Amino acid sequence: MRKLPPIIYLILVYMFLAFGWWTILLMRKNTEVYNAQVEKLALRMAVEQRIEQPKDFKLTPEYATMTRQLERQQYMVIGEALLLATLLIIGLVVLFRNLKREISAAEQQRNFLLSITHELKSPLAGIRLILETFQKRKELKPTIQEKLSTNALAETDRLTALVNDLLLSAKLETAYQLNKEELQLGDIIQDAADRVAVKYRSANLHVDIEPDLPPINGDRMGMMSVAVNLLENAAKYSQPNPVIHTSVQRGGSTELVWEVKDNGMGITDKEKRKVFTKFYRVGSEDTRTTKGTGLGLFIVRQLVELHGGQLELSDNPEGGTVFKIFLPTIKG
Repeated sequence: MRKLPPIIYLILVYMFLAFGWWTILLMRKNTEVYNAQVEKLALRMAVEQRIEQPKDFKLTPEYATMTRQLERQQYMVIGEALLLATLLIIGLVVLFRNLKREISAAEQQRNFLLSITHELKSPLAGIRLILETFQKRKELKPTIQEKLSTNALAETDRLTALVNDLLLSAKLETAYQLNKEELQLGDIIQDAADRVAVKYRSANLHVDIEPDLPPINGDRMGMMSVAVNLLENAAKYSQPNPVIHTSVQRGGSTELVWEVKDNGMGITDKEKRKVFTKFYRVGSEDTRTTKGTGLGLFIVRQLVELHGGQLELSDNPEGGTVFKIFLPTIKG
């Protein structure tokens, strides 16, 4: 996230210095007024022969009364200064938080626009190139035609998945309705693993599903999106030789525990709090090499919570990341 401009800190330092200076100045003025009044009253009482000498004025009740008044005034100035300083600090804290939030949101939007531009341009350019090849070369061999067609379909699927993620993320922030049915979570995980294995052929993907698991009440498309996003993230961020372990087992009589573990670069403690934010991606979009839009983990968290589940993120002791999901089962 970008730092605040230096001029902001200079203004804040000036405000506190000015505030302190005016407080000291006001206390000095009160003291000067007090000293002048004491001197004036002491001389008058000496003239009226109520005291023998002006220095005896300090022994009179009038002097004690004026001193108490000065002390009250000084305490009032200090109290008001502390109150205003506290309010100023609270206001600045709120302002800083809001400003940082806006800067962070702007940075995430910038990253999203850069990533979405790349994610859209790449498959479109590939499809265009394939179509131009078909147009210019009428006598392509059947094997080449099949390969080009397969590539075009793959790029089309990539675009479709991107659009679906964008639509789903928008729906999740408004009023997404789950189409719940009785589901075998193990079947969904296995299906998602098969898809990811085809897309990331270098990935060493291990699936461990406890037999005879109780069903869950869930949205089939939603749970498939959770599984695909988690497994694809594990594959993308564990290059060049991803080793992914995913398992599901009973976590008690009323829930299932689903785990996805990878050997990737891991996620720092600071970023663990941010990775589920919409559009957030680790690092800068200008230098990043992995593909994505920053929507995957946002979608995962939203869908897990809509299913009444919990999501935990931790470090893999062997290196990498561990996602653990707790989902309630259908009560039998």
